[in-house]
Amino acid sequence: MKKRSITIAGHRTSVALEQEFWSEIDDLAKERSLTLSQLIEEIDEARTTENLASALRLAVLENLKNQTS
Repeated sequence: MKKRSITIAGHRTSVALEQEFWSEIDDLAKERSLTLSQLIEEIDEARTTENLASALRLAVLENLKNQTS
């Protein structure tokens, strides 16, 4: 697990994810021409789970599923 501190919606928070998920999130942010904080803020605003780390994992999964479709 790798913990990163980020600022979203004007406040600092930290998220712990496996390195493989961070790599995919970094790639997704680059693909969408967003900073990491901007992408995570978008995911945070749209999430339906209480846990941000889970929402990030689900966003990665959804992105990978869309790439294979």
